[in-house]
Amino acid sequence: MSAEFLTAAPLAGMPHGFFTRRGGVSSGRFASLNCSLSSADDPALVQENRALAMQAIGAAPGSLSGLFQVHGVAVAVAREPISHEARPKADGVVTDRPGVTLGIVTADCGPVLFADPRAGVVGACHAGWRGALAGVLEATVEAMEGLGARRADMVAVLGPCIRQPSYEVGADLRAELLANDPEGGRFLAPGAREGHWQFDMAGLILARLAGAGVAAEALPNDTRAEEGLFFSHRRRTLEGGGPIGHQLSAIALPG
Repeated sequence: MSAEFLTAAPLAGMPHGFFTRRGGVSSGRFASLNCSLSSADDPALVQENRALAMQAIGAAPGSLSGLFQVHGVAVAVAREPISHEARPKADGVVTDRPGVTLGIVTADCGPVLFADPRAGVVGACHAGWRGALAGVLEATVEAMEGLGARRADMVAVLGPCIRQPSYEVGADLRAELLANDPEGGRFLAPGAREGHWQFDMAGLILARLAGAGVAAEALPNDTRAEEGLFFSHRRRTLEGGGPIGHQLSAIALPG
């Protein structure tokens, strides 16, 4: 059995992966590579899935350092592997230490992996629309700078997330977007229903990264549309609720 993952050319040389939902040991609604420690899945199966993911990218299972994600802007600095029990409440994590693998879990939000190969610094953040508007991307960049990275040398890749054709939003999100960014309307297209819009969250994330001076690109995958590959909170909601799994994205320094 092998955990399935996607890679990105700008991160070449860094052990990394944007994992799909395939190649794990969980079943039912969590089939099969559910990596969320906060899900209703069997914790032993989740731990096995996370170990399989580390094995797939050549990292030690004990190196995986995750977060208790809260849709905020706090960024943790991992100078050694973070145990599951010690996960900080944060949505970004950075390190300059080989042997530490940074991991975040998502199920529609944007997983963003960062690297400055010259400085030997990597980062990861969980960027939903709230976090992106609040500044989690910029906060992660600043935390990497605190470890010696330079924006001009950084690259960032947005992994699989919900894309504009799948992301209908209402007036409340539109209002928050425009209050934060007067030009935010460029991320909205008319929706099929009156008073609704199709939101380009990936476009917002990439624009924020560009504004921060970081070269960035995105994988094209749509988590809601590709049911066989990804867990999706929006898909679960439209189906009437129930338990859900999350996919892992992870990065480490070589060596």
